Amino acid sequence: MAVMGDKARFLTGSTMNHVVVMTLTGSLGLVFMFLVDVTTLFWVSRLGDEALMAALGFAWTIQFFTISTGIGLMIASMALVSKSIGQGKLELARQQTTSAALYTFVFQVFTAGVVIYFRREILAFAGAEGRTLEDAARFLTISVPSLPFMALGMVGSAVLRSIGDAVRSMSVTMSAGLVAMVIDPLFILGFGWGFEGAAWGIVVSRTVSAILSIWFVMRVHDMVGPVSREALRTLFKPFLAIAIPAVMTQLSTPFGNYLLTKVISAYGDGAVAGWAVVSRIAVLAFGGIFSLSGAIGGIIGQNFGAGQMDRVKQTYKDALIFCAIYTVLSWGILALVRNPVAGLFGLDGLSREVFLAFMLIGAGGYMFAGALFVSNAAFNNLGKPIYSTFCNWFRDGILIYPCCVIMGWWMAAPGVVYGQALAAILAGLAAMIWGWRFVNKLAVR
Repeated sequence: MAVMGDKARFLTGSTMNHVVVMTLTGSLGLVFMFLVDVTTLFWVSRLGDEALMAALGFAWTIQFFTISTGIGLMIASMALVSKSIGQGKLELARQQTTSAALYTFVFQVFTAGVVIYFRREILAFAGAEGRTLEDAARFLTISVPSLPFMALGMVGSAVLRSIGDAVRSMSVTMSAGLVAMVIDPLFILGFGWGFEGAAWGIVVSRTVSAILSIWFVMRVHDMVGPVSREALRTLFKPFLAIAIPAVMTQLSTPFGNYLLTKVISAYGDGAVAGWAVVSRIAVLAFGGIFSLSGAIGGIIGQNFGAGQMDRVKQTYKDALIFCAIYTVLSWGILALVRNPVAGLFGLDGLSREVFLAFMLIGAGGYMFAGALFVSNAAFNNLGKPIYSTFCNWFRDGILIYPCCVIMGWWMAAPGVVYGQALAAILAGLAAMIWGWRFVNKLAVR
């Protein structure tokens, strides 16, 4: 087997060390990327209008769909490129990088067009109305066209992870958050653009991240190879074979969040405003959990390509251990800082109740959500992406709505938060057991 030097670095060394390094660097990058949203929310809250915060909540619910399609395409890119690297096929990996970037860009242009055209209808179905709906629609009109550039950044980050360049992959996603921290107060308050300034800040931060990603992939690692029409056609089928179920898998989470937003919107703008803060705090606090699937995908993919199934099995086990420890630590910190953070965003009344329900209890559900993400990584990179699709839709398409409605009837708006955690526990346990049995069978062949 031909191994390409440091581009196949996951084939040796401690799997736990690889999991920790890739996940922590991935989570740091993800945390800074989502600082775009948190920074935006903070400065919009300075405008003193709870309705604008609710509008952001609705707009983010729709944005979640568009971003998730990009994540699914990113997963397909990583699965193909990391496996080729593990097999020692560098030229094929370079062609796959170029092809994946082209496929992703075109698909996201189409996605952005559909969302913009139907934005009001989608928002209305989610429960937005009146001025809140119009504000959210205006936000989407400005920010969604930048989606294709964000997708290019995601694909570049996936390629960097596939070759084990954790630092540069982290830098790509960190750049978005760092830019947002600088320009959001300038656009929203300094230039007096208000709510529209928040949307323009997202456009700028996504563009910077994409440019940095392309630079690292092309100039530092020379991972972009020329492709012909024939190569594009040849790679299209294997890309779609992973991308379609991966996109469907990723779409389940925003679908569940969409249903959750619809349920919680029945309690008023205050509940939606509280949920908007919860959703942003969650991605910051549990960045390591959210990044698990992407972070360990390259490790699993390289070792699978090299036929080292014992290391694949150990990676799965190590990722679950990491997930449990990370969740307990983050959950404890959230519980300790709950009141100062609520005050920082000006939450009171119902919005504060929803927020505290998550910080004290709902956050614990991420231990099981993490187990679901680990199983997703295993299925996506071991040739069974449809299994990931099933697991995620079991949670978001079957469990989350009845769980949230029933808990909401029992405990009002905070109960919706508890319902989300309950769905994560049930689905996470099932996915973890299924994933372990699947990986173990491969390891003993």
